[in-house]
Amino acid sequence: MTPKRRVLIAAHFAAKPGDPLLQPLLDAGFELSWNTTGRFLTEPELLSVLPRVFGTIAAIEPYTAKVFAGAPDLRIVSRFGVGYDQIDVAAATRYGVAVAMAFGANHEAVADYTLTLMLALADDLVTHHQQMRQRRWIMDFHPGLWGSTVGIIGLGRIGKAVARRCHGFQTTILAYEPEPDLEFVRSLDIRLVPLETLLREADFVTLHLPSIPQTTRFINRERLALMKPTAFLVNTARGALVDEAALAEALAAGRLAGAGLDVFAAEPPWDSPILSLDNVLLSPHSAASDQRAKRAVFKRAVESILAVADGRDPGPGLVLNPEVLRSERRTRLV
Repeated sequence: MTPKRRVLIAAHFAAKPGDPLLQPLLDAGFELSWNTTGRFLTEPELLSVLPRVFGTIAAIEPYTAKVFAGAPDLRIVSRFGVGYDQIDVAAATRYGVAVAMAFGANHEAVADYTLTLMLALADDLVTHHQQMRQRRWIMDFHPGLWGSTVGIIGLGRIGKAVARRCHGFQTTILAYEPEPDLEFVRSLDIRLVPLETLLREADFVTLHLPSIPQTTRFINRERLALMKPTAFLVNTARGALVDEAALAEALAAGRLAGAGLDVFAAEPPWDSPILSLDNVLLSPHSAASDQRAKRAVFKRAVESILAVADGRDPGPGLVLNPEVLRSERRTRLV
């Protein structure tokens, strides 16, 4: 009897045995295996569990050339999310492994969270909460979001969703986007500006760029110096976009009013100087984690695996290397 093909649920937080979202995989004849470590798998751990695995529902474990070389049965890495900085896409392509993203499934959740951080910073919410817990009744003035200037760096799905929300607060919206959707820009009266102009004028700067070599430490010491001392920086994209040491220096010296960070250079960021600062609002990479988005992302990840198993394209733009869908699994490289 031929053994069943497996799907590895590497994203240990995404589903549990018996979850109805898993049923389509079981109906298709797949056997499920699980990441039982309670954390993200290391490269050796991932290699040890990939035999007979056709596809993975991936978190941020490292899919390196070594992993692909050691997983001859693997045909698809289906990300529980939209980031792929832990996946060597070129190596995946060489080994005939499709890399599928859950684009379009969680951008509204990230936009909600981005606005939450902006509002909490604008209204000094955490300080007020802490004062009340200490039975201190202090009425003070805070910057507010309404009527301010918001600078959005990256006007993709999430950036657009943030812009729609900021438009409702009657903010002036600036955007830096090399390939803008001009119809969308016009519809919200967004000003497309050079990056330096955005940094100089914005009261809130929010980052919505992918993590690629060209965007590593995109917000560095020089660019932080362009921002107003009353401005706030918000990052719900990837920690690698920001020079964390430079940001900590600017915040500690009062050259920046504050920051809202959901992502960090190293996660968890227990050794980061950011943690010791009072003018930073921190959260544990949770922006995309509302319940509705979780279900939508997992459903899309499952659907991508089923599509590849049936020889179909999961959908326009969902596979980063669609050329592998048009060819048989390549001979394992030595």
